[in-house]
Amino acid sequence: MTIDPADLTARLIRCPSVTPEEGGAISLLEKLLGEAGFTCFRTDRGGISNLVARWGDKGSVKTFGFNGHTDVVPVGDIADWSADPFGAEVRDGWLYGRGATDMKSGVAAFVAAAIDFVATTPPEGAILITITGDEEGDAQDGTTAILDWMTAHGEAMDVCIVGEPTCPDTLGDTIKIGRRGSMTAYFTATGVQGHSAYPHRANNPVPALAHLVNTLARHELDKGTDHFDASTLAVTTFDTGNPANNVIPASCKATANIRFNDAHSSETLTQWLQAEVDRVVGETDIQIDMRIKVSGESFLTPPGDLSALVAKAVKAETGLSPDLSTTGGTSDARFVKSHCPVVEFGLVGRTMHQVDERVEVAQIHGLKSIYGRILRDYFA
Repeated sequence: MTIDPADLTARLIRCPSVTPEEGGAISLLEKLLGEAGFTCFRTDRGGISNLVARWGDKGSVKTFGFNGHTDVVPVGDIADWSADPFGAEVRDGWLYGRGATDMKSGVAAFVAAAIDFVATTPPEGAILITITGDEEGDAQDGTTAILDWMTAHGEAMDVCIVGEPTCPDTLGDTIKIGRRGSMTAYFTATGVQGHSAYPHRANNPVPALAHLVNTLARHELDKGTDHFDASTLAVTTFDTGNPANNVIPASCKATANIRFNDAHSSETLTQWLQAEVDRVVGETDIQIDMRIKVSGESFLTPPGDLSALVAKAVKAETGLSPDLSTTGGTSDARFVKSHCPVVEFGLVGRTMHQVDERVEVAQIHGLKSIYGRILRDYFA
């Protein structure tokens, strides 16, 4: 059985799997992998569809893992698209559709590579494919649910590739060996409402909160580490909800997002934020409450056997020596890293989440070839 990864990508694009809808994508892959001899398990949780597919014996001496997602972000205003977001139109060598880049092409490439590999050169070991429908959403019942199920059922991967788009410009130019952590702080400052002509009868929370977020935004968290750029804090909202120009509001809110490297943890950053809040409260007599949401900790898979395996295959197929990077946002690798060594490698991600998201058809075939070579080298 030879699987055309571009055709499989098109079939997946035609599944309208906007988070949290499955849209038929997981079921399509379950059927395809089952017919190819993989043992498939649905690990659905919380209304989210997830799939684990294993070829080979559980507990094999070597188990190679792939991880990816079939859910996609909303299309936005469909009138802005030049093609049907779920039509999988091919135009001038490019395949259009929501999820074309992020990341139905990556899923199609590693599924196709795995099916062809076990059909032609069955390895002494196992391949474990894990696919979720909850990466673009809250990610509470996606890859985390898969890993929980694997632990409960004695399933394990020795290494894993997450097939997210990783390349800025050319297929093969970048491998992700880690990611920054991400956390968001929500601040609510509470004072006393009053007339702006009589400010002494009010207690204005706006200057206090503005002072706090300005202090946070001006603070240098670090200068970067061996494998990471400097951590950043961005103030993303500041709201009073006050339509009147002659009323001092009773409260106001602000939000800050931090992307942090391996010099920090969410715990140490939370302690720093709370200390700054306490300082401003003590100086201003304004109550400031803080709520923290952590999307993921920073992590690093140090350069070693896994990154060398992927880099060797990339070099052989493309002629490029990929950079080892930790840039970008979060991905489900932040969950997999607690299970086994993990790196990310996939297509060029220029159009992901954009109107007219598209992928070059030739790139999908190229990615399948790289994944196939990785499997051959790993099990050689």
